[in-house]
Amino acid sequence: MRYKILFSALLLLALAGCKPESSAPPAPAAAIPQTYAVRGVVQAVSPDQRHATIKHEAIPGYMAAMTMDFSARDTNVLAGISAGDEISFTLAVTETNDWIENVQVAGKTNVFGVTGPPGWHVAEPELAVGDPLPDYEFTDEYGQLMRFSDFRGRAVAFTFFFTSCPLPDYCPRMNRNFLAARKILLAATNAPANWQLLSISFDSSFDTPEILSGYARYYRGDDTNRWRFAVASTNTLASLAPQVDLSFWREGGSISHNLRTVVLDPDGKISKQFDGNDWTPEQLAEAIAEAAQKH
Repeated sequence: MRYKILFSALLLLALAGCKPESSAPPAPAAAIPQTYAVRGVVQAVSPDQRHATIKHEAIPGYMAAMTMDFSARDTNVLAGISAGDEISFTLAVTETNDWIENVQVAGKTNVFGVTGPPGWHVAEPELAVGDPLPDYEFTDEYGQLMRFSDFRGRAVAFTFFFTSCPLPDYCPRMNRNFLAARKILLAATNAPANWQLLSISFDSSFDTPEILSGYARYYRGDDTNRWRFAVASTNTLASLAPQVDLSFWREGGSISHNLRTVVLDPDGKISKQFDGNDWTPEQLAEAIAEAAQKH
C-alpha cells in the first residue's frame, strides 16, 4: 500500500510538471494619465453631454490659456453644466487621449459664447456638399507651392492642424486617423487608387517646411505615398476657413480652434465634411472611396 501511495504521488508530480504553460500574454497595464487641475468658463455643452467648449486659464507646465473643446468619458460629468458656468475640473491626459472629470461649478458669468477672435468676420459663406471649393495655394513640407487643382482627378481629404497642438485628442488624433485611413485604403483590394490625403497647418508663423517635414515623419515615417503636409498663408485662410466653418484664433500664446475634415471629389467639389473628432478612420476611408468614384 505504501508503494502505491508513493507511486501515485510521483505520478501526480510528473503530470503537474508536464502541464503546458499558458501562451496567453499578460494583460497590458492601463495607461496612467497625467492629471492637471484647471479652472475656466463653459462656452457650450453638446446635447449628448460628451463635449464641452471651455475657455480655460493657463495650465502650468502643459498648456497656455485658450478655448478648447474637451471630451467627457462619463456624461454625468457634464450633467447640469451650461454655458456661462465658471468651473474647476481635472484634465486627464495620456499619450493618445484626453478627457475631463471632477467638474465643479464655482459660479456664473455672462462672458461666454466665444466663437472666434475679436472682430472675426465671415468673408465668405460656408459651402455645402456639392459646391466647388476654390483653388487655394499652400506651401508643402518641401517648400514647394501646391494647389488643390494639382490633385484633379483624385479625391482629396484634407484636415487642419498645427504642430504644437498640445491635446492628443485634437490635432494628433486627426493625424492618427489619417494614418489609419490610409492603411485601410491601401490594403483594400477593391479600393480606388485616385485619392490623396492633405494635412494643412494654419500656423504659418511657426510651421515652416522644415518643421512640417519632421512632424510628418513622426506620423507617416518615410512612406509619403498619397499623404502630404502643407501650411496655409494668412490670406488663404481668411477665405478658406469660413467656407468650411473652420474657426481658429491666437489666445494666450497658443491657438484655439475647432476641427474640420473635408473630402473633395475628383472635380474639386465638396463630397463630405466631418466636424469635430468623433469620426473614425473607417468612415473617412469609406467617404474617400465614395468620392473617388464620382469622377
